Amino acid sequence: MSAGNREEFDVVVVGGGPGGSTLSTLVAMQGHRVLVLEKETFPRYQIGESLLPSTVHGVCRMTGVTDELAEAGFTLKHGGTLLWGANPEPWTFSFSVSPTMASATSTAFQVERSKFDKILLDNAVRKGVEVRQQVTVNDVVEEGGRVTGVAYTDADGAQKEVYAKFVVDASGNGSRIYKKVGGTREYSDFFRSLALFGYFENGKRLPEPTSGNILSAAFPSGWFWYIPLSPTLTSVGAVVRKEMAARIQGDPEEALRSLIDECPIIKDFLSDATRVTEGDYGQLRVRKDYSYHQTTFWRPGFVLIGDAACFVDPVFSSGVHLATYSALLAARSINSILAGLVEEAPAFNEFEARYRREYGVFYEFLMSFYDMHVDENSYFWSAKKVTQNQHSELESFVELVAGVSSAEFQLADAESAALRFKKRSAEFADAIDELVADEEQSMVPLFRSSVVKQAMQEGAQVQGRALLGEDLGEDVPMFEGGLITSDDGMLWLVPGQA
Repeated sequence: MSAGNREEFDVVVVGGGPGGSTLSTLVAMQGHRVLVLEKETFPRYQIGESLLPSTVHGVCRMTGVTDELAEAGFTLKHGGTLLWGANPEPWTFSFSVSPTMASATSTAFQVERSKFDKILLDNAVRKGVEVRQQVTVNDVVEEGGRVTGVAYTDADGAQKEVYAKFVVDASGNGSRIYKKVGGTREYSDFFRSLALFGYFENGKRLPEPTSGNILSAAFPSGWFWYIPLSPTLTSVGAVVRKEMAARIQGDPEEALRSLIDECPIIKDFLSDATRVTEGDYGQLRVRKDYSYHQTTFWRPGFVLIGDAACFVDPVFSSGVHLATYSALLAARSINSILAGLVEEAPAFNEFEARYRREYGVFYEFLMSFYDMHVDENSYFWSAKKVTQNQHSELESFVELVAGVSSAEFQLADAESAALRFKKRSAEFADAIDELVADEEQSMVPLFRSSVVKQAMQEGAQVQGRALLGEDLGEDVPMFEGGLITSDDGMLWLVPGQA
């Protein structure tokens, strides 16, 4: 390619989902030239339909799209309802009882991702991002050990290259280029599950004011999600052990029916419902091997965000949260480097440390949550061995959070991790028992639980930064020797830097 035809941008983002659209918007808002390359044409189907408040009222407020989301007609979500643990009755948690969230920001949405993702991508275009769809990115371009662009096939089948100061892989778990960052993709020994899911019309709803909550129900073979996407449309999925793959792949329709029959509350909620069999929602889908992390998140000129970097488990709707949160962190790094405020290594080391910490928090939180599944006939019962010093899985967990300098993750050995995990699991379970026993359903015991408090902590910080800016007060480093966040949340700063 001649120099005159060489296309150059400040940032090229691969993938236009929530992570890619968020990062591209936040970088473009700082006046930089950003190109998004998306393999599909929006709107398109995607799973991951339940959001957390920090995404809606934190990250999306920073990109300027919160009001549009509020007007889109998505189902309002006040919290979650779960049939889980020792108590035979469902219990409900509400975001509003957290002291870190004001009433106006204590809600989220259940979204049809085809609509939600298009809103975010359209907003990116309005903010100055160039978007090209039906483009397949095949490889990265490297010069002198640095990633300097990507090679792609455009919508007409032409082979092209585009160059940039930074390339961001936001293309999800099916990324073609994530391996170019280095390291390996390590799959969880703990969350060895697969999900079988589809969509139903006219399923039942929880009573008000919880009708918009996600319902998560444990049963002997695993657990179900039940997400009300509209007054009539419901996303229903079963998460089961990986060893059941042959049963599901043999006849998914029959497998889903039999799993529904095993779970009385889901069977009741679907008693008058019909499965959607046409259009984007007409197919039964299976996802497996979805819990993993890449051992390296960045290299010079190249960074992974969202599912290209890691994914935990769908039980507490952390997927879109981690995608948009990682996008925010990486955007701060890129903005700071391009502004000449921070060098590349400390900027992206801050990104990776914070992202791994948040991933680790949810990983441990979900381990504690699964430990509450008390049916000894369930495969989740195998999680109990993690608290009995069976080191093979704990060593994987320790390796997952190795190198994170937060005091919460200074793990000396597998045995100390086991003891801490057992303590937190018991504390979490006791909080749930106290909540269920309380006729007024006070959420205070749940939010006193350290594992819940920690899982919500960073999301609340993002919301506060988006809403209050400099009124939130002076930021402090998360890690010793680390960086702090600017008042507007768009940059990293060295402590003491003007």
